[in-house]
Amino acid sequence: MTSNGAHHVGSGRYIDPAPIPSSTVTTAHELKTVDHARVNGVLRTVPGATTVAFLMHPRQDFTHHVLVPELLARGYAVWTQSGRAGTNDVALLHEQALLDMAVGHVFLRDRGFERVVSVGHSGGGALAAYYIEQASLEAVDRVTDTPGGKAVPLASAQMPVPDGLMMMAPHPGQGQLLLNMIDPSVADETDPLSIVGALDPYSPRNGFRTPPKSATYTAEFIEDYRAAQHRRIERIDAIARQRVERSNEASKRFAEDGDPSQRRIALGAGVIVVHRTDADLRGVDLSLDPNHRPYGSLFGRRPDLTNYGVVGFGRMTTPEAWLSTWSGISSRASLLRCARGVHIPTLLIELTGDQASFPSDSLATVEAIASDDVSLIRVPGMHFGAALEAGTTAGATLAGHAMAGWLGERFPTAALASV
Repeated sequence: MTSNGAHHVGSGRYIDPAPIPSSTVTTAHELKTVDHARVNGVLRTVPGATTVAFLMHPRQDFTHHVLVPELLARGYAVWTQSGRAGTNDVALLHEQALLDMAVGHVFLRDRGFERVVSVGHSGGGALAAYYIEQASLEAVDRVTDTPGGKAVPLASAQMPVPDGLMMMAPHPGQGQLLLNMIDPSVADETDPLSIVGALDPYSPRNGFRTPPKSATYTAEFIEDYRAAQHRRIERIDAIARQRVERSNEASKRFAEDGDPSQRRIALGAGVIVVHRTDADLRGVDLSLDPNHRPYGSLFGRRPDLTNYGVVGFGRMTTPEAWLSTWSGISSRASLLRCARGVHIPTLLIELTGDQASFPSDSLATVEAIASDDVSLIRVPGMHFGAALEAGTTAGATLAGHAMAGWLGERFPTAALASV
């Protein structure tokens, strides 16, 4: 039960999408990026569609995303694409994901679609905004490397700018999301059970209460907690940079003298294990940034337990990927930062039962977007598109209605698919 007495249907991570319209034509494609990586995409079209929606996420497979049938049924083609990292984000570099997205945009333009609209759900929102920011720049002004120093040829890539951007439940970016969720009470990065008691979010002494009762944290604890989260990210950043610098230096030495031992060092940066990443105070104190969300997190109804399990964001990552994707300090893929480079018409759909993207995130994002055509629409639903309450319409369906209205005003289509 929530504070308003409504009965929720759970986190809604796994929901059945609506049926695909019978008129849909589906084709699969393999594309090659400017740096010779191979990525896959699925194009679904309906008769008469002149506008195509582009769905991609940095670390999820969107082939059967809940918005696909919603958009098709309203007469829009849909392109769903994976990045080179697939669903394994251990080595995910956001700058390389931009190259993956670029080749998809080129493909869609070459197919003759009149309009391409980028659709970002969850972490796909920050990825789309990062792409749009970079694509809108002159080639010489684009980023040239990752935060860890790996060269990325964005200047050599064709990067068509989409005509519009629609986001459903966009969180502030993988790094910013983890910054809010990481447990700062970890005393020793090598010990998953080590704890600084004064910072333990799940200690009754600090305001935690037995679930499903809402915790009540003091303003002083929250301030100390947020500052300690930032310090922990800084600590992991330092470890990552040390390993990246050692690897880069060894690569240079190997190139100079061919010493095989240097090659091994260059390849031996290893992985970083990050313990306890399910500790956003808002998951258990429902008075913080309030909306209609149920108690708990995206990973379960007992974050005081799942925080100690193996599931969670950024739990295992290469040093390079940590800096590019998971560091709330070093990653460039922050939605707020990238939004300042978005000048195209933008729709943000906030789901009122979201446990990852909160009302303050939506307002900050809307204020940051540079476009003079920005819309914010709130609909009942959970983060993954499920219904907010049992027996009510799915959030994805309500989002589809909102997207259709927004698209119809800006990119009308004569097509209307039959289910």
